[in-house]
Order: sequence, then C-alpha cells, then structure tokens
Amino acid sequence: MSEAGSIRVLVVDDHPMLREGIVAVIERQADMTVVGEASDGLEAIARFSELNPDVTLMDLQMPGASGFAAIEGIRARAPRAPILVLTTYPGDSQALRALKAGANGYLLKSCIRRELIDAIRAVHAGRRPISAEIAQEIAAHALDERLTDREVAILKLVAEGHPNKQVAWRLQVSTDTVKAHLKNIFAKLDVNDRTQAVIIAARRGYIDL
Repeated sequence: MSEAGSIRVLVVDDHPMLREGIVAVIERQADMTVVGEASDGLEAIARFSELNPDVTLMDLQMPGASGFAAIEGIRARAPRAPILVLTTYPGDSQALRALKAGANGYLLKSCIRRELIDAIRAVHAGRRPISAEIAQEIAAHALDERLTDREVAILKLVAEGHPNKQVAWRLQVSTDTVKAHLKNIFAKLDVNDRTQAVIIAARRGYIDL
C-alpha cells in the first residue's frame, strides 16, 4: 500500500459514464482511492507516468491507441506495474494477448462490483485474477493452434464481405494462397465455411464485428 494506506488506482476507459460508475465504486472503498482517469491508450501512458498508480484499471478497445498498446507502453516504463484489464470481450484470444502484453488480471465488465474490488486488491497483492468465464475459454482452447497474423488479416477482410479475389488483391498474394490460408483457418477453428469462421473468430476475440 501507499504511504496514505490506500491502493491508488488509475481508471482507463473511453466511456465517460462507465468510467464515472467505476470511480464511484472504487471511491466507496476505505482502502482505495482513484488518483486519475484516462480515455485512451496514449493518455493512459501519460497519466501513469505522471501519477505512478498502484493499480491501473485498463479497458482494451478505445479510439486511438488501444489498451494493448497502453499496457505495453506502461510496462516499458515500469515492468512490474500492476495492470488489471476490465473489458466487454470474453474471447480467449483477446485475453491471452492482453496477458502476454503484461496485464496481471482480466475481468469482464459484466462482473459484479465485489468481484472488481476483490480483483483490484488481488492484483495489488501480486496475484492474477481472471474471470471464470475467461479462464474456462483459455483452458478449452489451450491446445488449439493459434491463428497467424496473416490468417487474422484474411479473416478480417472476409468478415467485411470481400471475396477471395479481393482478399488476394488487398494482401498482394495469389487466390490460391488465400484459399490455402482459409483451409488452415477452418481446421484451426473447427468450422466448415467462411461464415462459421467469422462467427467463431469474433467470439474468441481474433476479430471485431
């Protein structure tokens, strides 16, 4: 704890009303205080450098620099900085990406207030709280082969409605290469067609719809 006896929290989220609600919940705790707020990744990095909070509560999807970029930026400045992700995205791919970037915990915004407060205390104490739903998703796909960056790029274009020829043109590859990648994608996601691949990839956090 800080000298004042409180866990000093930086709240990062691009939705003002949600951020206001989170701040209100934290401020009601006798052992916590909100020292600052930020609405995007770049502001989060700047505010962290200025305030040096005990715990940073981080959203992932924000305009400009994302939460992923903010986590990496903060960790570059303070390798042991406790960061707790609070997001709407339940996919295992997003969670693993955030944890690999340096997040110490991963919660969904649908969590109850007590779970959020307990998670902040846990991260501050050096533990790694993860929502049960996320932990189950990570465990369920732990042995699955991950999609490559090129496969994700192809899926994003497919999700936008582009046929194989347009995907090939945009990525400067042959149509046969796109077809081969799609075959690998279907196998990795255990699906049979493009529509199913897009749905599963979005659910797991590889792409946004």
